[in-house]
Amino acid sequence: MSRYRPPQPKGTPYITPDGFARLQDELKGLWQRRAEVTKALAAAAAEGDRSENAEYIYRKKELAGIDRRIRYLQKRLPELRVAGQPPSDPQRIFFGAWVTLEDETGGEHTYRIVGGDEFDPARGWISIDSPMARALLKKTLEDEVEVQTPQGLRRYYVNGIRYAES
Repeated sequence: MSRYRPPQPKGTPYITPDGFARLQDELKGLWQRRAEVTKALAAAAAEGDRSENAEYIYRKKELAGIDRRIRYLQKRLPELRVAGQPPSDPQRIFFGAWVTLEDETGGEHTYRIVGGDEFDPARGWISIDSPMARALLKKTLEDEVEVQTPQGLRRYYVNGIRYAES
């Protein structure tokens, strides 16, 4: 048995202007953090025996994590396409839409369709690559949507579509 894992399929390259700005700020902050960690690493290395130096080992791991994230962001940012304009048909669901859904029990849920690099379930932001978003794309007001979830097939009704934050 090998540990080879095939690469993940590439996500949709779209991102909101706010999400793109956050990723750029994160990259800038990582470079600043890297400089601090490098200084601390040099100080820990100067203390002597590195094999038993917990500070040195911790800083090496921290630096590796920062470098990994920097490499990812440096590759990902040029690939991203900022989708800042609302669609020509605001009555349909596209990237960047806030969608209000009603489930079978009458409960309401509001989701925003965003890029894979900025999804946040706590805020109700779902990735455009998710099954829910794929089912919602190009639907209109009062359409019925069926989504296959781990709990089984679920039905939702589209109660609202908007492209501006309220």
